[in-house]
Amino acid sequence: MSRVPVHDPAPIGRARHTEQVSLVARGCTPEPVIEEVSPSWRRSANQHGVDPDSGEAPRILTSREVSELREPLDSLVFNAQEELDRLYKAVREAGYTILFCDNAGVAVDHRGDNADASRFRYWGTWLGGVWSEAIEGTNGIGTCIAEERPVTIHRSQHYRTRHIDLSCSGAPVFGTDGRLLAVLDVSAIDPERSERAHALTGVLTIAASRAIEEKYFREQFRREWIVAVAPPQPDPAAMLLLAVDNDHFITAANQAARAVLLLDDQKLQAGFSLWRIFERDRALFQRDASSDIPARLILAGRDEAWPALVTPPEGNSRASRSLTSITLHTRPRSDVLAGLQSIVPIPQRRGGLSPAAMRRVREYIEAHLNDSMELAELSAIAGLSVFHFARQFKQTTGVTPHYYLVRRRVERAKELLTRTELSLSDIAFAAGFADQSHLTRHFRQLAGITPGQFRRSLR
Repeated sequence: MSRVPVHDPAPIGRARHTEQVSLVARGCTPEPVIEEVSPSWRRSANQHGVDPDSGEAPRILTSREVSELREPLDSLVFNAQEELDRLYKAVREAGYTILFCDNAGVAVDHRGDNADASRFRYWGTWLGGVWSEAIEGTNGIGTCIAEERPVTIHRSQHYRTRHIDLSCSGAPVFGTDGRLLAVLDVSAIDPERSERAHALTGVLTIAASRAIEEKYFREQFRREWIVAVAPPQPDPAAMLLLAVDNDHFITAANQAARAVLLLDDQKLQAGFSLWRIFERDRALFQRDASSDIPARLILAGRDEAWPALVTPPEGNSRASRSLTSITLHTRPRSDVLAGLQSIVPIPQRRGGLSPAAMRRVREYIEAHLNDSMELAELSAIAGLSVFHFARQFKQTTGVTPHYYLVRRRVERAKELLTRTELSLSDIAFAAGFADQSHLTRHFRQLAGITPGQFRRSLR
């Protein structure tokens, strides 16, 4: 293992940053710009014992060490090449480097300007850089691994004072079993870069990571039917991917599908039919199909349709056995599926709650927004069984009771962020969320930004 030379960074802001880290680690309320990363700061200090004021450069592994770590990911890295090139083309002129890391935070592939190689190596944002949270504290790669979600760590949000000129956006890449395989990161070294200027890279990174996931999933299961589904909530961009055999049993599901459809290894290994989730459609799996099949999958027992795109197995017909067809089989379809969302017909709603019942339910929700709320409570107020209440509520509002409740809690959080100076943790509690991370996850899904970013946008 080699180490790059250590140089003392400019001392501007070091003392103030170290003081903030110390206060947060002791449990003090952090400043708004730090609040959303404060759990990571506390892990870095109290769990990992990272020295925030150390001037030591990040570790850079040797080429041999990188090769050994990359070998188990060769197939994933190969499938990622096109997306890495496309992403780098979009961010190169802004001075960014791209790191593709394993689930331990080691950069096993990268894109960067070779003319700046020594500079990137000094900062550790180069091939072989080690960015686990346990070693470097809060950063776009390590914190993404620790929390298994997209993160943007902008300048002073980094834990170590050495990294306060870095801006990083990391997005997880999950394997076909729903487990974290890798992290895609876009980083720049610029003490003048604003949070707004860096914000776009987070969106691009997430889009690229999802495309890599989808291509890898499709390649791994190219001999089975691939069912891509776009749920209407909470994150329409998070495509659900299912691999289905000729008997219509689900053999694999990506991380998004597992989360939304409550699937796990045990269910899949025991044999789980696609028709336990959706209404049976005998015409959907056409044996001689050679191209994608647009579909509308209706949730079993519910009057709700989700747009879907069904891709036949590789070699399903003679026309699909060429090299060109195989390449097309594995390409991402997120853009196609997004287009289907606007043209797939939605079943006409029938019935619904009476105006009086809906008014009682809404008033109860508003009065108890910060309390734990069960579906049975709401159904009792409407005077219906749980099953009929859930169905009629959806027919009346167009969304499920759970989604309606989450949306109202996010709206309450927005009101508190706008009108008060309460901490994010206090706002989370006041709006009915379990904790700050629970608030942040749902806020990002519905608003597209974190609560901290929303608050700063008001100033």
